[in-house]
Amino acid sequence: MNDSGKPPIWASGAILAVLAAICTALVAITHSTTAPRIAANAQAYLEQSLKPVLEGLEYDGKLSESTLTIEPPHELPGGAPVTVYRVYAGGAPVAALFVVTAKDGFTGPIKLLVGIAASGEISGVRVLEHRETPGLGDLIESSKSDWVEQFRKRSLADPDRELWAIKRDGGVYDQLTGASITPRSVIKAVKETLLYFEANREQVFAEVGE
Repeated sequence: MNDSGKPPIWASGAILAVLAAICTALVAITHSTTAPRIAANAQAYLEQSLKPVLEGLEYDGKLSESTLTIEPPHELPGGAPVTVYRVYAGGAPVAALFVVTAKDGFTGPIKLLVGIAASGEISGVRVLEHRETPGLGDLIESSKSDWVEQFRKRSLADPDRELWAIKRDGGVYDQLTGASITPRSVIKAVKETLLYFEANREQVFAEVGE
């Protein structure tokens, strides 16, 4: 201690350094103990998010066990890298779940989860993210209407390819009251995903590295 009764500057610095080290250690310990729990919760949420597009299908293991990233250029909607969750039962392909983006929504991109059974039929469609108009375009959400349910069991053969459109455009799909751009965008994206799957089925289910 100096003549003024205050601790020297170096002593104050040392105390601060010790306190900083203690705080850093506490943060590291907290992270190491909570990180596994956070990761487990995120994994559980992902699994629950994928299940709705696999209604009626039997499969083995976790839905996120076998993933594939399709890098552009490709013919899937959106033009960005696409994540595909491959689903199997007894080693045989059951379905492929595509996370794609319809870029031409009314107010912005619409992120979709499109499930396609190995047979080529749609096992389900869900909207993951969008900014469509409340009360109109947002009826594409399964929590607000059953509009997306009309895709289940559909394929490129049912209906015929030229009928993949809303009824106003000569197709078979219902539109949303007061909104046509949004359903057109979703229908187009689902059809493009089906077309890609038809042309690349073997590659989609191939083992990584083959």
